[in-house]
Amino acid sequence: MSTPSSSTPAGAPRAGFSVADLRAGFMVFLIALPLCLGIAMASGFPPVAGVMTAIVGGVLVSPIGSARLTIKGPAAGLIAIAIAAVLELGHGDMNLGYHRTLAVGVMAAAIQILFALFRMATIGIAMSPSVVHGMLAAIGVIIISKQAHTVLGVAPASKAPLELLGELPHSIAHANPEILVLGIASLVILFCWPLLKMRWAKAIPAPLVVLGLAVPMGLVFDLPHAHDYDFLAGHYHVGPEYLVTLPGSLLDAVAFPTFDVAFTGASLKYVAMFALVGTIESTLSVIAVDSIDPHKRTSPLNRDLFAAGVGNLVCASLGGLPMISEIVRSKANIDAGAQSSWANFYHGLLLLVFVAAAPWLLHMIPLAALGAMLVYTGTRLASPKEFQHAFHVGPDQLLLFTTTLIVTLATDLLVGVGAGLALKVLLHFGRGARFSTLFRARVEEQREGSTLRLKIQGSAAFTSLLAVRRSLGRVDSSIREVVIDLSDVVVVDHTFMTRVHGLAEQLPDATLELVGIDDMHTASQHPHAARRRRVS
Repeated sequence: MSTPSSSTPAGAPRAGFSVADLRAGFMVFLIALPLCLGIAMASGFPPVAGVMTAIVGGVLVSPIGSARLTIKGPAAGLIAIAIAAVLELGHGDMNLGYHRTLAVGVMAAAIQILFALFRMATIGIAMSPSVVHGMLAAIGVIIISKQAHTVLGVAPASKAPLELLGELPHSIAHANPEILVLGIASLVILFCWPLLKMRWAKAIPAPLVVLGLAVPMGLVFDLPHAHDYDFLAGHYHVGPEYLVTLPGSLLDAVAFPTFDVAFTGASLKYVAMFALVGTIESTLSVIAVDSIDPHKRTSPLNRDLFAAGVGNLVCASLGGLPMISEIVRSKANIDAGAQSSWANFYHGLLLLVFVAAAPWLLHMIPLAALGAMLVYTGTRLASPKEFQHAFHVGPDQLLLFTTTLIVTLATDLLVGVGAGLALKVLLHFGRGARFSTLFRARVEEQREGSTLRLKIQGSAAFTSLLAVRRSLGRVDSSIREVVIDLSDVVVVDHTFMTRVHGLAEQLPDATLELVGIDDMHTASQHPHAARRRRVS
C-alpha cells in the first residue's frame, strides 16, 4: 500500500534552497493572506483558521511529500460544505457547529489517508469535467449569494443560497453607505486590475492592492470605533464588527473538535462530502498544475493525497479549515518562478511569521474587502463562459453541467454531484453502452518496438481511462509512440477524451494517437466531444 515515487526529468531543478522558490513563496504569501481569511470567514470558521490551514499546508505538508508546485491551503470549493456543516451540526449555535465540524474534518482526513494508502487518488481523474464544473459553478453561486450581503454591509435573514439571492434587492436598498463604498471599490480593483497591461501592474497581486486601499479607507471611516452616522435620509452604524476579528495569538486560536454527534447521519454526510470533494478537487488541481509545469514533471497523486490527508488531520485537530491543492495560488506560484515544493514551505512560513508578529494589522482589514474577494472568486467559478464552454463541447455536457448546478443549489453538493453522475451513466446507456463494458475496463496492451498499442473494448469511459493511465504511467524513454485503438468501442465519453489528451502532455518523449474514431458520431465539433458508434 506504499505510494509511488516520481521521476525527475533531465534538466529539472534539484531540491534544496532556491532564491526563485523564496521569491515565489513570498508572492503566494501576499495572495494567500487575504484569501485564507476570507474563505474561513465565509465557511463559518474563525478567520484565523484559514491562515492556520495554509501554515500547516506549507510548513508541515511540504516535507511529507506534497506535489512539487502546488500550494496547499483552504479553497473556495469547500466553503459550501463547511458552512452547511457548521449551520446544520450547530443547530444555530455557530461556535458549537464549528467544533463539531472539526470532528467531521478529523474523520474525513482519516478517510483521505486511507484513500492514499490504497492508491485511490485517481478517483478524481475519472470524474466528469462537466459535473465537476457544474459543482464549482454552484459553489460560485453560493459564495456570491452569501458574500454579496457582506459587501453591502447588511446581515441577511436567510440561510439557503436561493433565498439569499432573493434577499439581495432588500439588502441593496438598505446597504450601509460606508461599507458599500469599501466593497464596491474593492470589486472594481479586483475586476479591473487584471486588465492593466503594464508590467509593474502584473507583478502586484490584485488582493494586495485591495488591502492597500481598503485598510486606509476603513481608518478614514473610523471602523475600529463604534459610532453612528447619518447619510441622506438614513441613519447607520459602523464599528469593529465590520473588521476581521482575531485572537491575541496563534495559540489562542487553537480549538479542538467535539465528537458528541460525530457518528450521526448528518455528520457522516459531511464526512463523505469533505473526503470525496476534497480528494477530487485536490487531485484535479495537481493534474492541472503538472500540465503547466515548465519541466513537465509528473506528481505522485497518492503521495500528495497522503500528505494532504495528514495535513487535514492536523488542521482539524487544532481548529483549522480543510485543505486541498489549490489551483489559483498554485498557478501564481508557477508564474512567480517556483522550482520545487520549497515555495509552498516558504509561503506557509511567511504566513506564520506575519500572523505571529503583526496580528494587529490583520485586525484592520475590513470584512467588506474580503467579501469582495470572495464575490470575485464566485463570479469566476460561475462565469457565463462556463456555460458557453459546456455548450460548445456538446448539448449533453451542458445538460450535465446545468443539472449538477441546479440540483446542488436546490439540495446540497453530494446530491448534486450524484445527480450529475447518474445522468451521465443514463446518457451512456442511451448511446448503446452496456453495463458490463461501462463499469469494467477491457484494455489490451501490446508492445511493438518503440510503439505501445492500447486496444480498448466496449466503452471508453471512466474505468478504461484509469486502465489507460496505468499503462501510460509505465511509459519510459524507449517508447516513442502510443496508439490508443478505439475501433471496437461503442461509446467514447467526454471525460475519456479530455483526460487522455491531458495525460499525453505528460509523456516523456512519446507522441499519442487515437485511432478508430473517425467514423463515430460526435455530439459536437469540439475535439473532446463525446462519441458513439454509428448503427449500420
